[in-house]
Amino acid sequence: MEKDKKIYLFEEMPVSKAVMKLALPTMLSSIVMVLYNLADTWFVGMLNDPIQTAAVTLAGPVLLAFNAVNNLFGVGTSSMMGRALGRKEYDTVKRTSAFGFWASVLSGILFAVLCTVFKPGLMSMLGAASDNIEATADYMFWTVTLGAAPSILNVVMAYLVRTEGSSMHASIGTMSGCLLNIILDPIFVLPWGFNMGAAGAGCATFISNCVACAYFFALLFVKRENTFVCLNPKMAKPRKDIVLGVCIVGIPASIQNLLNVLSMTLLNNFTAAYGSTAVAAMGISHKLYQIPMQVTMGMAQGIMPLVSYNYGSRNYRRARKTVSHTIKIAMIGLVIATVGYYVFADVLVRLFIENAEIVAYGTKFLRAKCIALPFLCLDFIGVNVYQAFGKGHLSLFFAILRKVILEIPLLFILERVYPLYGLAYSQPIGEFILAIAASVVMINMFKRLESEPRPGKALTGADE
Repeated sequence: MEKDKKIYLFEEMPVSKAVMKLALPTMLSSIVMVLYNLADTWFVGMLNDPIQTAAVTLAGPVLLAFNAVNNLFGVGTSSMMGRALGRKEYDTVKRTSAFGFWASVLSGILFAVLCTVFKPGLMSMLGAASDNIEATADYMFWTVTLGAAPSILNVVMAYLVRTEGSSMHASIGTMSGCLLNIILDPIFVLPWGFNMGAAGAGCATFISNCVACAYFFALLFVKRENTFVCLNPKMAKPRKDIVLGVCIVGIPASIQNLLNVLSMTLLNNFTAAYGSTAVAAMGISHKLYQIPMQVTMGMAQGIMPLVSYNYGSRNYRRARKTVSHTIKIAMIGLVIATVGYYVFADVLVRLFIENAEIVAYGTKFLRAKCIALPFLCLDFIGVNVYQAFGKGHLSLFFAILRKVILEIPLLFILERVYPLYGLAYSQPIGEFILAIAASVVMINMFKRLESEPRPGKALTGADE
């Protein structure tokens, strides 16, 4: 019965309903995750100490680097599982999930060890200065040294659960940790609580990720007879086709995030030349920018199982309908968000900190950054489509185009043309060019696929 419901969702449910069923929970969890990401900056900002706020910002690239592992074993495993589900290869689905799970556990531990061993050099690379290096190190002790493994595992397990259609459970698991973090932050950060500052925010994040992991373990134990997700280490033995299937999508997705880390590190280093107030302002504007960005990413990730399943079953028309319907919804929301951010930029920045200099910087940064939002829709959905189809080379090409060819060179150019404030315009210019390229590639890809005959049953009204 459980399996029949999943097949109906992927094959016969009207596209608009299927998109909502899969994407809505992921969007909600993305909103909560954004609030969770904002919580550290917000509650630390309540201390009105630019050094503590800068510490959270400077550690950002390392936390973003977690996504390199998340994408390797989350996105890569999810894509492989979805395509195998579409082909009804259920043993491959289970073995793939076990491989992705245990590989992410080992990677999280290795990540924590390497960051701890090479901490002095890492601090310098992040742009930490003498006034904020101690606060940055304290924050990273909890979020990286202790927190890397549960943080990575939390995200990867959500991918595994979502791939078989359990989007709501994936979102509940993610949201449980996020909501707990929001509750714990003021207790650990503020003077009336443990008064730990940035370190307290890191401690709250560590505890919250552990709780989220516990939810997923409990869920999979209860559903052990009715789930394709397998955590048995005996099933995790590397098999050539599985490793290749995961890596062909996961490695390009991982490289994409490492390039994001490089870009963010360069941005922070450029900004650090103007002092901790400029760094804090850039961090606040970036956190605000992440709200609609993460919601869009959540929507794109939410439809990925539906797209990969129908690609595996060669129902390309249903896959295209899914993508076009999602783009329409996302585009409307992002245009509204852009207008709101531009008009109320100063009010939004002031929510985080009452510092006139930081508010002035942050307002200009946010107004520049928000111009990129409407183009994110095409960029993110395009990349997720390539990943769902197993076209890792395309997602890698767009990752290189976004960062290496466009955004990073623009940081150097715009810093010279328009010192400090020009840094915030590198992303809008890059996303605009990328959106045009992604649209052309997606349109041509679907035209070519739909020209191929589809074996099996005829299309139904559900594909409309």
